[in-house]
Amino acid sequence: MPSPFLYFVGGGLSQAELSSACLDGHLIELGEGYIPADMTDSVALRAASLADLLGETLAATHESAAWVWGRLEEPPARHRVQRAVERRLHHVVSRRLVYRDPLIDADDVCEIAGVRVSTPVRTLVDLARSTEASSHELVRAWGRAAPDDAERAQEWFEQHRGIPRKRLARALLADLRTT
Repeated sequence: MPSPFLYFVGGGLSQAELSSACLDGHLIELGEGYIPADMTDSVALRAASLADLLGETLAATHESAAWVWGRLEEPPARHRVQRAVERRLHHVVSRRLVYRDPLIDADDVCEIAGVRVSTPVRTLVDLARSTEASSHELVRAWGRAAPDDAERAQEWFEQHRGIPRKRLARALLADLRTT
């Protein structure tokens, strides 16, 4: 069930009305939606704000999942997603998404407010495997703030074989223990 505190364009209010409410200080943007200005955002609200964009077939991953988990202040401009259902998706999902087709393992996904999101450990693993410097900065900040997550990410690699860029990721995560 969607949050009664989350407003979307087309959900009874137009973009102009929602923008006006923001200008008046009544609402603030949160992901793909808007919440009352005096409300504190939460993991559940961040996830729920992605419900229409992700539907029932996709899971938020990488920076998008990091944003949902509260590890990024602002959501990414294009959300990173991965297929979370057995059947293949044969259509362009949205220009707002960076889509990866491989099925994400059910053990690496949790459901928050009806939205699938990669677990904190899987999110950290994916970010550590990335070739982008900004992802590595995020991994370092996350690892300093939550060393247990970094340790569990190392354990995840021990349980999975044939993962691309595994050596790079493990070195990055190991480096967190020495700093």
